[in-house]
Amino acid sequence: MYTILVVSVIIIIVVLLLAVITTSKAYKFKHTVDPLDDNPYLQNENHPDTENKQ
Repeated sequence: MYTILVVSVIIIIVVLLLAVITTSKAYKFKHTVDPLDDNPYLQNENHPDTENKQ
């Protein structure tokens, strides 16, 4: 009975340690954002949906 308890506690500690390591590496990752001038999804003010609306 104690063997099962010890093995399960070791598994829990390993899983928790891996989760903490993975999360800390994810927070260290540097995200970048493209400048607005290079964004192909932005349209000019002459967009057909916005013309002639009053």
